[in-house]
Amino acid sequence: MSIDIFAPAHVLARRVAQGEANAEAVTEAFLGRIATLNPRLAAFTDITAARAREQARSIDKDRGAGRPLGPLAGAPFAAKNLFDIAGLPTRAGSMINRERAPATRDAVLVERLSAAGAVLLGGLNMGEYAYDFTGENAHDGACRNPHDPARMSGGSSSGSGSATAAGLSPITLGSDTNGSIRVPASLCGIFGLKPTYGRLPRTRSFPFCDSLDHLGPLARDVTDLALAYDLMQGPDAGDPACAQRTAEPTVLRLRDGIGGLRIGVAGGYFATDGMPEARAAVAQVAGALGAKRIIDIDGVPIARAAAFLITNAESSSFHLPRLRSRADDFDPETRDRFLAGALLPAGWYVQAQRARRWFHEEMMRHFAEVDLIVAPATPCVAPLIGQKSLEVRGETLPLRPSLGLFTQPISCVGLPVAAVPVQGAGLPIGVQLIAPPWREDLCLKAAFALQTMGVCRAADPALLPGLRHAGGSDDAAARPRPGTHANPVDRLTDPRAGWTSGSDNR
Repeated sequence: MSIDIFAPAHVLARRVAQGEANAEAVTEAFLGRIATLNPRLAAFTDITAARAREQARSIDKDRGAGRPLGPLAGAPFAAKNLFDIAGLPTRAGSMINRERAPATRDAVLVERLSAAGAVLLGGLNMGEYAYDFTGENAHDGACRNPHDPARMSGGSSSGSGSATAAGLSPITLGSDTNGSIRVPASLCGIFGLKPTYGRLPRTRSFPFCDSLDHLGPLARDVTDLALAYDLMQGPDAGDPACAQRTAEPTVLRLRDGIGGLRIGVAGGYFATDGMPEARAAVAQVAGALGAKRIIDIDGVPIARAAAFLITNAESSSFHLPRLRSRADDFDPETRDRFLAGALLPAGWYVQAQRARRWFHEEMMRHFAEVDLIVAPATPCVAPLIGQKSLEVRGETLPLRPSLGLFTQPISCVGLPVAAVPVQGAGLPIGVQLIAPPWREDLCLKAAFALQTMGVCRAADPALLPGLRHAGGSDDAAARPRPGTHANPVDRLTDPRAGWTSGSDNR
């Protein structure tokens, strides 16, 4: 039985449910691809092969017995290693944390996807303690970009971006404090969703900056992105910041279209502070969506500065005991920023929170006139590993923080954003689709429309340079591109209908 492991996760799950593939064979195919490619990419830090095989066998047994299967039964996923995974220490990209006792239970979002039948393949590389945009980890090695392994994957959800783009997992979980889902999605050429702050619970994940931390999915296909998001929705008592909102499914609304949506294009700062490829990608997406109105947003540099200060202050306070006792075990790049944060005057933090509140009001003023705002995701395509600077408007900027030029201001006020990939002649680059609070459906509908039009799509992993002969279907050329499988949503019903969760954290 031929298995196209580059098919979207929801297609793999449908084939397993219909008996066209078995979950164990799908799992083995992915484990084999990881074994082949991970030494080159450093996307995975932990591979949960025994667990994956056991779950896959259980799914096949349930199908054989006629028991109902979850919406993602047999489809693989993987999680950034700041998510608790039962039996593993939660590394959070650090040397210090790997000495922690193994987690006794999965993070809530891992539980929810597992309860839906998704098969966990392992934990993913990331920037140390999530304080990173490059994917260069001093302890586990630089995570490499599947489009060009000499280049950065982006961070801090580096393994999530690399593994998804390389076809090591169709869905991954990441975190986004200042852009850590959107930056790797942009540099690796895939889709990513940063939901509204408080939309998805962070229970049993390792924190970075509590008032800015978001969790969300990355995928090569918008239906997969929406389905994973839908299955993870719902409050949890373990995260006090999680909103008490019931699930609002989006996957069944993807085909509603974008007719009637008022879509603007971010001007000013967003239009001038990136490279030509970033501006070209925005123009391409805006043109496809029919967006002509320019939105001049005031105070964007102030919002970015506020995000910096809040991140510095909160994260350094959290890590202060480790800084005092284990300073030499930090990556020096991370340690020095935490130390700087520990020295910030309290008044600066208070002012940053005031600026944050003001910028939220500024954004909501614009959302009274438009439903969606298009903006660049990163100022450039993937830089070379080891690169230290970036030229913007004739000015030399430090690379590491500058990859978040366009994502940090939006994180500061917790708005939902989908990152969508534009495949250029060379390397891909992402565009942000920004919506008002709790309107992830608008981001995802626009992303789906762009995918359907062929404007935004993830590259076929079988065709990526250097990865072409590393497994997958025997006939890559005959396969539809990601996002073009027939009737991907028509075959879906409510993602929560017809199955029973084993989790008590819904």
